[in-house]
Amino acid sequence: MSDASDPTATPVGPDPHEEFPVGFFTRVDETPDTEFYDSDRFVTHIDDRAIAAVGRLYRQLGIDGAGPARSVLDIMSSWISHFVEPPAELVVLGMNERELRANRQASAYVVHDLNASAAMPFPDDRFDAATCCVSVDYLVRPIDVLREVARVVKPGGTVVCTFSNRCFPTKVIRGWLAINEQQRCHVVGQYFRHTGAYHEPQAALCTPADGLGDPLYAVWAMVREPEQATDGERPDDPGATV
Repeated sequence: MSDASDPTATPVGPDPHEEFPVGFFTRVDETPDTEFYDSDRFVTHIDDRAIAAVGRLYRQLGIDGAGPARSVLDIMSSWISHFVEPPAELVVLGMNERELRANRQASAYVVHDLNASAAMPFPDDRFDAATCCVSVDYLVRPIDVLREVARVVKPGGTVVCTFSNRCFPTKVIRGWLAINEQQRCHVVGQYFRHTGAYHEPQAALCTPADGLGDPLYAVWAMVREPEQATDGERPDDPGATV
């Protein structure tokens, strides 16, 4: 599959990103992401225990090969997707073509920079579910991206974001670095709410709270039927839990 760079349509009404503190979505390194991700990184960004927790969560949510979801989109992906058993069709979307081509669980790949354009080259209701693993903290317009994900995922489909406490600090948004892990769960939940396209999100710590190894947090929500969509909600204090 080929690269896509169609501009995202200008949203109607107030920009929900402006409800967050000034500078929340800026980064230390504002050079084009294509430059940063041109270098191959054939590494795992979380430890084995956290990776296993991702796979267990996908199974529990019914979006791997053992569940009802047949076609899944993995955004901001790379050379590995952490499914215990991949779904029948797994389309991976990311920045580095060499990494995406090496992903053995993938059926197809798309090279696309979601920070340049949230618009993705898929028709409405294309997928049964979608995942974003340890990458949501790099999005500069995450609400636009999650709204677009809701467009390409069928109503009732699950969209799940997982994250840990690791990151590339120069490329992660400043707001992420300024808040703690519980607050991050709340913020990602607010991203989902602001789209107006999902049912109420859920959040969980998916690894034992013993302080050993990388923690793995998840926030997920189901896509609403179109007639159930709302205009989104104002975020309250980002210090609250989801």
